[in-house]
Amino acid sequence: MLLNLTIVIPVRNEEINLPGCLAAIGKNFVKKIIIVDSGSNDKTRDIASNFGAEVVNFKWNGQFPKKRNWYLQNHLPDTKWILFLDADEYLTENFKLELREKLLDNDIIGYWLNYTIFFMGKQLKGGYPLKKLALFCTGSGEYERIDEKNWSKLDMEIHEHPILSGKIGQIKSKIDHQDYRGITHYVNKHNEYSDWEAERFLNTYAHHISTSEWTLKQRLKYKLVNSVFVGPLFFLGSFFFYGGFKDGTRGLAFAFLKLSYFNQVYCKIQELKNTQTN
Repeated sequence: MLLNLTIVIPVRNEEINLPGCLAAIGKNFVKKIIIVDSGSNDKTRDIASNFGAEVVNFKWNGQFPKKRNWYLQNHLPDTKWILFLDADEYLTENFKLELREKLLDNDIIGYWLNYTIFFMGKQLKGGYPLKKLALFCTGSGEYERIDEKNWSKLDMEIHEHPILSGKIGQIKSKIDHQDYRGITHYVNKHNEYSDWEAERFLNTYAHHISTSEWTLKQRLKYKLVNSVFVGPLFFLGSFFFYGGFKDGTRGLAFAFLKLSYFNQVYCKIQELKNTQTN
């Protein structure tokens, strides 16, 4: 029996990851698979169409809404549930079994999902756990509204989470997060993310934007990113507190990348502050 669920996969040039993502879902699991594409110039659209997924075109104007909220506002599906999945995320059999069971609970309107992380070709045993609120009842809410004005070239929500009113559950079985585009793509992507993080931090506090709907993780992160110690603290957390040492040199390298990322955010915040005062 097909789940009363629409899986939405926002993409741009995902010909490397998308075939495995779609294959992991399968053709007889959910009622709808939607690909929201923003101008791919590789084989992404052909891969989606050949699989039988519906392709929706998206063109970003540099402001709100970005890709996920745009889809929710303009193409709300008629299924009870909606799951946002990235092209480098692969449903596991254990996850699919637990998902089928959990969607029968009528008291829950959304679920936090857990993910494995693959780094340098292997699954990490330690490091910061990856969780997303990416599965919820259709019409129950949208992602955070951030009135971005060309802060970056990122046309999809980055670290925003859905704002939902109701009981939130958790699916413990994990989705595999496994990007096959390599370290260069990872570093470039996080360089773009750090631009966005710095802009969001300054705009939030400069314009006295409410943070009441932030998660605990968001609150902690934005308390720390204005300190030069943010990078070392995230390194210590990743490698020691969350067991990155279990992965040996890979765990150490991953923790150093976390340090570098948050150090970038800190430096970009200070640079923007100096630019604004000069």
